[in-house]
Amino acid sequence: MNRQMIQSITIDWDKIEKSSYLRSIKAIRSLDRLTFTKPITFFVGENGSGKSTLLEAVAVAYGFNPEGGTKNYRFATYQSHSELCHAIRIAKGINTSGWGYFFRAESFYNVATKEEDYADKLHPSQKLHEKSHGESFLAVAERNLKPNGIYFLDEPEAALSPQRQLTLLMEIYECAKQGSQFIIVTHSPILLGMPDAEILCFDDGAIHACKYEETESYQVTELFLSHRKQILKRLLDCGK
Repeated sequence: MNRQMIQSITIDWDKIEKSSYLRSIKAIRSLDRLTFTKPITFFVGENGSGKSTLLEAVAVAYGFNPEGGTKNYRFATYQSHSELCHAIRIAKGINTSGWGYFFRAESFYNVATKEEDYADKLHPSQKLHEKSHGESFLAVAERNLKPNGIYFLDEPEAALSPQRQLTLLMEIYECAKQGSQFIIVTHSPILLGMPDAEILCFDDGAIHACKYEETESYQVTELFLSHRKQILKRLLDCGK
């Protein structure tokens, strides 16, 4: 039985302009319906394959601010999100989220700034700008990852060392065990190693499930670590 808060999404293509760039993204233009069966779902694929575009659209359709934060965040520094959010319909389960957060690596600075603006005596600021990028993100994770929440994470590994990625992996895993749902865009072979997560690949023209060992993130990393000298010699010699 599907117990996820977001059980599936559908796209009404009649609400998207014929000239929209969305129709040129292969993985998205072939999508009518996508079902979520696990508490943790990863979106993987090459840059430009549509992962972040779809994640953002689902997050906004669910009620989050396009630049990130909790549902209480309402600000805009640059309107960059697509019209896809208006065409998405979300099928929700009987379980409802008591909390949630949308993390975007590219706009985290803006969210950290608004966090100070929204602070008051009952909700003191975490002073995120006074921490390193990685420390500030982990501080946000520790404060906002709660049971029975819905979380959208767009390349959370961007600010984190390998060790901190392992810390985040543990935080996500424990939170999911307590009823939360995660949809995550990542290139991290560490995060993708999460037990019992579903991995959806955006390459090859259509969104499809794949195994951890089939992801490019795993394959390229494993190949490089196993054959570092040979690969570097081949790559660097080509530039001569």
